[in-house]
Amino acid sequence: MQSLRKALLLAACLLVSSARAQKEGVPPASAPPVIPPMQGYSFPQHQTLTFAVDWRVFTAGSVTFQLDQQGPLMKVGATADTVGATNMIYQVIDRFQSSFNMATGCSAGFSKQTQEGRRKVSSDLVFTPGATAPAPGSSSTPVLGTQSLNERNLVKNTTKHQEGQIPACAIDSLSGIFYVGSQKLTVGQDFKLPLADAMRTVAVTMKVEAREDVKTPAGTFSAIRVQPTADAGVVKNRGTITIWYSDDARHLPVQIRAKLLWGTITFHLQSVS
Repeated sequence: MQSLRKALLLAACLLVSSARAQKEGVPPASAPPVIPPMQGYSFPQHQTLTFAVDWRVFTAGSVTFQLDQQGPLMKVGATADTVGATNMIYQVIDRFQSSFNMATGCSAGFSKQTQEGRRKVSSDLVFTPGATAPAPGSSSTPVLGTQSLNERNLVKNTTKHQEGQIPACAIDSLSGIFYVGSQKLTVGQDFKLPLADAMRTVAVTMKVEAREDVKTPAGTFSAIRVQPTADAGVVKNRGTITIWYSDDARHLPVQIRAKLLWGTITFHLQSVS
């Protein structure tokens, strides 16, 4: 039961931060800078990406991403639901929303509404960016941004408020899935990004590992395999996460896999509409 619960929670928030994640991180002032999207890249707009989520030998749930442009911002919504017999064991109904600037990659905030078994929590994390970081070698100190968290436990009717610093430009963990697709993704050339996660900053390295074909219900894709790694976070020392992006101008995520101590879960792209 406990292993299944963990698998479903990770399926619900594979790259989406957990309030119970470890409190480690890096000082915001020393976090890696955000690399702007590559010139000419077009983010998916008015698209819905639907994934089936497999755990071990059966389908445990589904995840849907909805992307819509609103002015200079890209709005990303995600839903994660258990399906079939899994609902009788441990029901998960999660909703996530985030937004980021398409020109810079900087996130504007992240919110989530989670129903996991008897636990029901609503939280909003708002980012206020700082001044643009100075050029490398400059003696100037970057002006940090801030993050403000408001969380409410809908079962216990309790609230929590926290504030903290973030880098001048940071990425939230939901937007980050699509931000990575805006980079060149050259095999053998890794890059770093600052992830604002659970009231701390995590330095994440994106390892661009190889090209390979990936077969999904939506079709077979020539893909680029990318592995995010970090010194802190929900899967630190517990396994690996791998994301396959289509090897074309879109760089759509077509498959996501987490190999953990208690099993492997895989997101398979079902449809793009």
